[in-house]
Amino acid sequence: MMPRTLFEKIRDLHVVSKLEDGAHLIAIDRIMLHERTGSIALSNMLDDGRELLRPEAVFSTIDHIVDTAPGRPSTTRMPGGQVFVDEMRRTTKTLGLGLFDVDDSRQGIVHVIAPEQGIALPGITMVCPDSHTCTLGALGALAWGIGSTECEHALATGTLRLPQYGQIRFSLTGQRPEWIGPKDIILHLIAKFGAGFGKDHVIEFAGPAVADLSIEERLTLCNMGVEFGAFTVIIAPDEKTIEYVAGRANAPRPADQDAAVAHWKTLASDRDAKFDLDLTIDVSSISPTVSWGTSADQSIAIDADLPTPESDQPDLLRAIDYMGLTAGAPLLGMPIDGAFIGSCTNSRLSDLQRAANILKGRKLAAGVRGICVPGSTAVKLAAEAEGLDLIFKAAGFEWQEAGCAMCFYAGGETFAPKSRVVSSTNRSFEGRQGPGVRTHITSPETVAWSAICGEIADLRKFPS
Repeated sequence: MMPRTLFEKIRDLHVVSKLEDGAHLIAIDRIMLHERTGSIALSNMLDDGRELLRPEAVFSTIDHIVDTAPGRPSTTRMPGGQVFVDEMRRTTKTLGLGLFDVDDSRQGIVHVIAPEQGIALPGITMVCPDSHTCTLGALGALAWGIGSTECEHALATGTLRLPQYGQIRFSLTGQRPEWIGPKDIILHLIAKFGAGFGKDHVIEFAGPAVADLSIEERLTLCNMGVEFGAFTVIIAPDEKTIEYVAGRANAPRPADQDAAVAHWKTLASDRDAKFDLDLTIDVSSISPTVSWGTSADQSIAIDADLPTPESDQPDLLRAIDYMGLTAGAPLLGMPIDGAFIGSCTNSRLSDLQRAANILKGRKLAAGVRGICVPGSTAVKLAAEAEGLDLIFKAAGFEWQEAGCAMCFYAGGETFAPKSRVVSSTNRSFEGRQGPGVRTHITSPETVAWSAICGEIADLRKFPS
């Protein structure tokens, strides 16, 4: 057999038929839904009188537009949003689907709870009508975001058309410097190669620097794949993956574990597998990285100066203007108004633990509003069991309930217009975190340290 990549191996195991244009019709193992887009697909299914092929393969949560304020109600403040919440509850009940509602201990951000609940597994195909589904490639799943119409097709038939995609492998090598995490690595790569570099490609991350990452760090790395323009991102499962998955609610039963592990150990690109691009990146020279503009590729090393766009670079000039910056000036030391830790990128327990290590015994700078939104109810409870909530609150952070609202201005939760916010989220589009809000994407540790300093601050100066 010809050498194959990891992507090709998983695809080939799921092929139902090969189509004339070179695409494949493949079987979909699991589908995750949230109320913002999943409710649309389920409503259409009911309206059209169609049935779900495998209801047991569908998992639903409420996360996107639900409030995150402490003591939140079961409703949403998002204008026009209540219909999505109500429809999700109605349709899942009518169709007999389980739902992780706001009062369920399994509730949380869809890409946080999918690994947490063992819904995402190595070697499976998995889709969700949400662009950051690529996150789940960190476990060796072939997972990608789809639209509501595609979702209806997958729900009804258990299949989807998978076009031919190119493949890029990034082999990450070198010793990761202190304070450098997956967020710094992925922002560095997107800035170096461009936000559209991965368009129409599957990206595989490999190499010793990837093996060195924890599973939660790999989830952060893969989460940003869509900001790279990639169809999806994937990492071969290893012993860390197997250990992480074992015993989770929807993982293989103990009686099936040995067979599952034997299969997972076959899931790696063959030695001579062909990629369209095969790149090696040394991570040892990467600095703490932060976005300065309104796209992830507008990121720089934290101690670098801002670019000086030419007159024929309107996108850069607009970004400089929106962000209230001065071309050529340093970003380091820029006063901030807000700090946010949350989103499907960096809201897992290890993210909160690392941020808490920075915050412990310290206070937010005067005038800085800090908000922490754990990624799931389980993360929140685990953090509280460790006393992390007390550290955040003592430092001056607001301690919220799990959800996505602060990531994309749902439910009216936001910072003041023109606030400069350091944020662990994944997008810094104009108005992404609220009208006029200026979001700087970076790691949770840099968010925490900057919040203490009251300015965009270099972690390498943290008095460890």
